[in-house]
Amino acid sequence: MTRLAFDVAHLLAGGLVLISFMMLYQDRLYALLNVFALHAVGLALSVAWQAYVQDAPHLYVTAAIALIIKAIIIPVALHRIVARLGIHREVETVISIGPTMLAGIGLVALSMVVMLRVTADADALAREDLAFALAVLLLGLLMMVTRRNAVSQVIGFMSVENGLILAATGARGMPLVVEISVAFSVLVALIVIGIFLFRIRERFDTVDVHALDRFRGDQQ
Repeated sequence: MTRLAFDVAHLLAGGLVLISFMMLYQDRLYALLNVFALHAVGLALSVAWQAYVQDAPHLYVTAAIALIIKAIIIPVALHRIVARLGIHREVETVISIGPTMLAGIGLVALSMVVMLRVTADADALAREDLAFALAVLLLGLLMMVTRRNAVSQVIGFMSVENGLILAATGARGMPLVVEISVAFSVLVALIVIGIFLFRIRERFDTVDVHALDRFRGDQQ
């Protein structure tokens, strides 16, 4: 593998980690959806580069699926859901942005230390791609636990799935049928989540999970 191929793979995988931090920083819902679309574009570029480096044509299909479904269909669908529900445009957080970013930096450091030690016998590209993928996954989980709005938690779930795809393509050998089934599962999950969001909005007049917890406490 040439040095250029190695550096470009690192640039694209590192770019995904940077975009994950951009998602954590957003305090407006529409901006968060736009940054998530950028995250999906970064994933598609990273997977396409892995397809070129590994000489694995089926990964180009994986990249196309990521670009069409995650960078276009899902963000557009979530934009429409937010508009139709009239959801509050600001993203309410459990803790403020500063501590969240510091926690994110700690999770990235943890990912590097753990994954580089665990994969000491693997080739250098796979090791560092897996470390970046674990960082993306943990930052997605951090978003899910630090956001009160159900839509932003859905974005966190989708970014976790992006981290899993990055790990699978970097480690080599993910069958195309697995990616296709995962992509359709994500679409079905989005439809189900959309239905639940409409039902929750109709029933409780909010999608703030903190408000739902308070309502459940009133009923006990």
